[in-house]
Amino acid sequence: MLERAETLRGVVDAVNLTDGPRALVHLSALAAAGLLVGAGIEPVLQFTCRDRNRIALQSDLLGAAALGVRNILVLTGDRPDTGEIPPPKPVFDMDSRELIHVAAKMRDGLALASGREIVAPPEVFIGAADLPIDPPPDWQPTSLIQKVEAGAQFAQTQLCFDIEVVRRYMARLVDNGIADRVFMMIGIGPLASARSARWMRDNLFGVIVPDAVITRMDQAADPKAEGG
Repeated sequence: MLERAETLRGVVDAVNLTDGPRALVHLSALAAAGLLVGAGIEPVLQFTCRDRNRIALQSDLLGAAALGVRNILVLTGDRPDTGEIPPPKPVFDMDSRELIHVAAKMRDGLALASGREIVAPPEVFIGAADLPIDPPPDWQPTSLIQKVEAGAQFAQTQLCFDIEVVRRYMARLVDNGIADRVFMMIGIGPLASARSARWMRDNLFGVIVPDAVITRMDQAADPKAEGG
C-alpha cells in the first residue's frame, strides 16, 4: 500500500482511502490513513455507516484525529450483498447526514452525540458524497443541501465523464445558492479500456460514461494512453 501511495507523492494533493468498498474485506482504512500520515502523504479517510454503530464511529473519528488525519469523507456505504456465507450483518446505526452532523458537533461543539463533553476536538475537514446528474427542470439538490447544513465542507461526486452534464449540474447548484457554501470535487479518473468503461457505467451506481467516450476508447490504437 505504501509503495503504491509513494508513486502519488507530489502528484496529487491527497489520497482517498476507501472504507470496505463493495462491502468486501480490505485493510482498515483508519490504519492505512495513519500509515500515510506517517509517510508524509495526506489522506482523505472515508467513513461508512454500514459496519459500525455510533459508538465505534465516534471512537474512530477521535482515533483518526489522534493519528493526524485531517480529512474525512462520510458515506452511507454499500449494502453487504457480497454472497459471503454466513452473510455479514449491516449496521447503519446512522446515515451519512447524521454522521456528518455528529462529526461537526464533535469538532465545533466539543461534544459527542450524547452531549458528553470532549476536551480535544477532532480538527477534521468534513466531506460528503453527491451524484452529478443531468438535472430535470424540477430537480433540487436536496440531499447535498441537507449534508451541507449538517456540516459538510466539501463534496466529492461519483465519476462523470460528460462535461456538459457537469456544467448543467453545477449551474443548478449555483441557482440554489449551494455552490458557494461547499467545495466541489467532480469525480474523474483514468480509463484502462472500453471494456472497463462499459463495466463502470453498467455496474457502478451513478457513474456517467457517455457512448462517445466508449467509442473513442474502442477506436484508440493505445486505449490505456487514450484513457489516461
